[in-house]
Amino acid sequence: MWQAHHIRQQLQALYPQIEIKILGMTTTGDQILDKTLSKIGGKGLFVKELEQAMQEGRADIAVHSLKDVPMVMPEGFILAAIGEREDPRDAFVSNQFKKLEELPPGSVVGTSSLRRQCQIQARFPALKIESLRGNVQTRLRKLDEGQYAAIILAAAGLKRLGLGERITSLLPTEQSLPAVGQGAIGIECRAGRDDLVALLAPLNHPDTAACVTAERAMSRALAGSCQVPLGGFAEISDGVLRLRGFVSSVDGVRVVRSEVSGKPEEAEQIGKELAQRLIGMGADKILAELEQQG
Repeated sequence: MWQAHHIRQQLQALYPQIEIKILGMTTTGDQILDKTLSKIGGKGLFVKELEQAMQEGRADIAVHSLKDVPMVMPEGFILAAIGEREDPRDAFVSNQFKKLEELPPGSVVGTSSLRRQCQIQARFPALKIESLRGNVQTRLRKLDEGQYAAIILAAAGLKRLGLGERITSLLPTEQSLPAVGQGAIGIECRAGRDDLVALLAPLNHPDTAACVTAERAMSRALAGSCQVPLGGFAEISDGVLRLRGFVSSVDGVRVVRSEVSGKPEEAEQIGKELAQRLIGMGADKILAELEQQG
């Protein structure tokens, strides 16, 4: 809802003559909180109902956390704009400890993400990772009740909700490579709505768009979803786009990682190239085994 209001404010400032209403919706991903996303169908659970509202003409655009948007857009829908990225890093939140390294063996760490789980497990095999679902306030309440020694959340969500003070420390991207699209907002509309695409154009942030295009191309080529522990993160510095990515077994024992750099306008190609490089290093075997485990 914060993101929807944020986009509404930006549009209202650009087009004061247009009335913009917010249609609040609860998605399946918000309703089923006792299971991990990978077990109930993955990312599409946060966008399906919103797409239906657009299909039926009840809504014109949908505002998403880009990391929740499936890598292949359903037919008839497009990402019309990608907003400037907030802090893409993962945040370590704890009331007793300052960082992961301080947690005693056996400590319970909460996260709903296989990507975070495998990266933590690889570095700290003695820690116990348990599923953590619900909105940000619910997750923080569970931490405060003592159900977890620490929890890992997206820094962007905490900062956007004015809860930045709850961040105990930030995990460097070298330690915890972010999810594809993490920290970016995607605005979706129906294909063919050129009027909306033109209205939304000022909200599109070219550097963020290039970075997440590369990340999503990599993930798409690897058939990335919530069921696959993978990370992909691109940055642009001095006109060069650098994309890093990894694929891991769930226990973090086997990890393949690599990176590719190039021009931002070649983002899609950079993503595909990194995916091929990871496959050449054995990512396809890890993915095949994950599929068999189902």
